[in-house]
Amino acid sequence: MKVSIRAAVTAAVTICAATTAGFSAPGFALELPGAVNDFDHSALTGMNAPAVQEVPTPPAPILPPELTPEPSLAKADTENADQGDEEYASLSDAVAAQSVPSDMDRELRCLAIGVYFESKGEPLSGQLAVADVILNRAQSQRFPDSVCSVLKQRSQFSFVRHGRLPTPRVHSDAWRTAVAVAKIASADLWESPVPNALFFHARYVSPRWRLAKVGTVGNHIFYR
Repeated sequence: MKVSIRAAVTAAVTICAATTAGFSAPGFALELPGAVNDFDHSALTGMNAPAVQEVPTPPAPILPPELTPEPSLAKADTENADQGDEEYASLSDAVAAQSVPSDMDRELRCLAIGVYFESKGEPLSGQLAVADVILNRAQSQRFPDSVCSVLKQRSQFSFVRHGRLPTPRVHSDAWRTAVAVAKIASADLWESPVPNALFFHARYVSPRWRLAKVGTVGNHIFYR
């Protein structure tokens, strides 16, 4: 995240002696006393002493107002820097940074189950592609509006039997990877290798789909 630094600049103050000076700055105003009255010589009529002239007292130096940094701005810049977007050097780094939550919500668990049974053993990019297809379907009006309902839709995913999702081996590395990939896909932490894809099949089958091919990742071919 980029941190913006703002500096306040104060205009120079010009002091003019021998004249009455006015100073004005945003949020600060100062008025000097009026001009000194002329000396009344009538009081010295008949006196031989020379007239005493008043010497005007020069005004006190006018200093610019002291600027105090706004703590709210400094704090906001610091907080923005601390809350930067997550960045990873590779997809494997992103996967390694994820943890398996103890209180996993239903939708995340369904997505991880889909990744686990449809792409276990595939490269990480292939598992992410499968997760993206499931999420894309849940966001499309052509399919059910939740991840769990997308998986349970009839005749769509071969690992689903009678509308029931099987139980994964939750202590396996494959499950931990599936959960990590599901979290990355849900939070959009890594760019999808198959943007807008809604369908896929294994490379060893050749269905005659009249669909636009998006790409091939691992052992699956993806379409939209």
